[in-house]
Amino acid sequence: MSDKSNLQINGGEPVRTKPFPSWPRPTEAMKKSLIHTLENERWGIGSAAVEQFERKFADFHDSQFALAISTGTAALWVSLKAAGVKAGDEVIVPAYTFVGTATAVLMANAVPVFADIDESTLNMDPALLDDLITDKTKVVMPVHIAGNPAEITAIKQICDRHGIAMIEDAAQAHGTEWEGRKVGAFGMGGIFSFQSSKNMTAGEGGAIISDDEEFINKCFSYQNAGRVREGDWYEHDHLGGNFRLSAFPAALLTAQIETMEKDMAIRDANAAILDSGFEKIEGLELLQKYPGTTRVSHHLYIFRYLKKYFDEKSREQFLEALNGEGIPVYAGYVPLYRERLFIVNRAEYPWLEGVDFEKITLPVTERIADEEAVWLRQNCLLGSEEDAMDILQAVEKVVNAFSN
Repeated sequence: MSDKSNLQINGGEPVRTKPFPSWPRPTEAMKKSLIHTLENERWGIGSAAVEQFERKFADFHDSQFALAISTGTAALWVSLKAAGVKAGDEVIVPAYTFVGTATAVLMANAVPVFADIDESTLNMDPALLDDLITDKTKVVMPVHIAGNPAEITAIKQICDRHGIAMIEDAAQAHGTEWEGRKVGAFGMGGIFSFQSSKNMTAGEGGAIISDDEEFINKCFSYQNAGRVREGDWYEHDHLGGNFRLSAFPAALLTAQIETMEKDMAIRDANAAILDSGFEKIEGLELLQKYPGTTRVSHHLYIFRYLKKYFDEKSREQFLEALNGEGIPVYAGYVPLYRERLFIVNRAEYPWLEGVDFEKITLPVTERIADEEAVWLRQNCLLGSEEDAMDILQAVEKVVNAFSN
């Protein structure tokens, strides 16, 4: 017989059976924008819809310039090339991030140098950077993981002292703020992704923002077949590609700028409910925020599970139990240097000669990825207060069962 006090995986009734809000989520404003673009605008090069999106996104993200790109990974490659990254240069990236952060470095014929993370924020640890910088370092690329900003001020100061560029990977940080200003243009520039899971989405897409006109013009060239801004149509200065965004995703994204604040407020409120409940539970650790943080986008809600408080039951057992209760949690990233991609084929990656990723050991990244991180997607924070309370109740139920 079923018992509500028992875990679902042990035969009890789950806390929740209904789904969380679906994502992506179409709106009337998005439909209207698409139809207007379909019937009235150019669909590709020279589209007013793309130009409008670039202006509005730059304004929204407190920057002077924005360039629409086909994907977030393409935006990373374009940014690295525009920053002057060449074959054999080194780019420092955190080891705890989506693989695109590092693959963009490889696609630029450069060497990804993996930095360990701060266990309290899961962001690149600035205290480790000086030891990683060499005379080959061209760029440091912090990632604002889950929309929780990296320590931008400290990282930028280190970059300035060494004369290297900082490019922000803000793929998960739409609307995130540092000292009252939205992230992305604190260094040379920053990139965003509009892939399906992101807080702003067009299915795919990306953007680069910057306050540096020379940099953004170089980005334009690498994004647009090597063309020169204000140059002749068949004038090509760089080995660029076609990484342009078409009018239709731009139309979808422009409509979402108007609803971002409302969605962020809902996520903020529901995240606060979870924070308030989880901080009272011994053995669960909330992500911390650096003092400069003034807003988090909550692209993901991540907390840490410490098994020593739960009779050494593993994080995987915790995830299984929570999923049984109707809460779709998962483990998230693995350390990037363990991906098969980084088993180096010298014939394919000659500039990596002598680099052995298999020897890398970053203890914090490995502990977080292997044992502690618990992830919840942003759409689970877009529901009602009742939905947030279901998450809290399910966690409390599992914690109580694991503690007894």
